[in-house]
Amino acid sequence: MNEQIRAREVRLVGPEGEQVGIVPLERALQLAADVDLDLVEVAPMARPPVCKLMDFGKFKYESALKAREARRNQQQTVIKEMKLRPKIDPHDYETKKGHVVRFLKAGDKVKVTIMFRGREQSRPELGFRLLRKLSEEISELGFVESSPKQDGRNMIMVLAPHRNVKAAATERREKSEDGTGGEGEPVAELPEPVTADQA
Repeated sequence: MNEQIRAREVRLVGPEGEQVGIVPLERALQLAADVDLDLVEVAPMARPPVCKLMDFGKFKYESALKAREARRNQQQTVIKEMKLRPKIDPHDYETKKGHVVRFLKAGDKVKVTIMFRGREQSRPELGFRLLRKLSEEISELGFVESSPKQDGRNMIMVLAPHRNVKAAATERREKSEDGTGGEGEPVAELPEPVTADQA
């Protein structure tokens, strides 16, 4: 931008996109100063480089607005994972449920995995019961997107936030775009639902 440009001559584009032509750098800088605009290199790899007369502050502001709009329109499928055991201690269960609640409030999906060991595999109803209890207790924030399915030694259920919860989370993220909000960092892409027979 301006004096940082190193080329001897540039292909100059006016503020309305009109082609001015190839001019010496000094002339381009003088034209920019005359109309109180910045000379910005927009295609540095071209020969000669392409520079445009523009209000750089306004350009940066408009670019940030467009980027924010693009992020708002982009559907991010983010999933967090929570692992439980069928005979989980009540205190541990409450702690893990708290994490699930936090993820849903942040607008993320949650894959809940019950891990069976040894003889526990012959008692799938323990897993179903636990997952049903969890889904009922978080029903205000989310719903069961993929119902519990047995997958080898594990039982998997996917919870998704209600639309209004997700919208509120998106709004919060946009307000904290100064880099302070680390709540909704993607962990993994949402896998395809497990197609094993329901136990």
